[in-house]
Amino acid sequence: MSYIPRLKQEYKERVIKALTDEFGYKNVMQVPKLQKIVVSRGVGAAVSDKKLIDHAVDELTMITGQKAVATLSKKDVATFKLRKGMPIGAKVTLRGERMYEFLDRLITSALPRVRDFQGVKATGFDGRGNYNLGITEQIIFPEINIDRINRINGMDITFVTSAETDKEAKSLLTELGVPFKKN
Repeated sequence: MSYIPRLKQEYKERVIKALTDEFGYKNVMQVPKLQKIVVSRGVGAAVSDKKLIDHAVDELTMITGQKAVATLSKKDVATFKLRKGMPIGAKVTLRGERMYEFLDRLITSALPRVRDFQGVKATGFDGRGNYNLGITEQIIFPEINIDRINRINGMDITFVTSAETDKEAKSLLTELGVPFKKN
């Protein structure tokens, strides 16, 4: 018996049935599913200090449990003293078991630690069934030691789903436990 993440088990047992009842899918393969989660962070000050990229990569690696990679700039921008190919951020793409584990930790332990939390905004959908969430402080994650960080940074979390519409994607994420704001 191998380990199956709690949210993956819940998706198979409960979410598929709930979404099929709501949208009337004829086949299990039509039910939208979470394909990947991308956690990224831009580090604009890395132009002058290269160590900031290493800190960002280390923090994202700690938060997600998977090695982060540095992202490189695509073009020269003279006003920012930026050259093509310079490291300018960090990102991690999570799939499978790690994706469900990260989502579980985000929902159950990180988001409730946000000050005055009433839910995440439902305006982050892109029209194709994907959802973007911005987090202003990395210290909401319990993996981050507050005494060892040098500056507080935010990050972007993108949920890529196989849903056709934003309504289907919102229903999927709500069933998985993402706490959206009540209107």
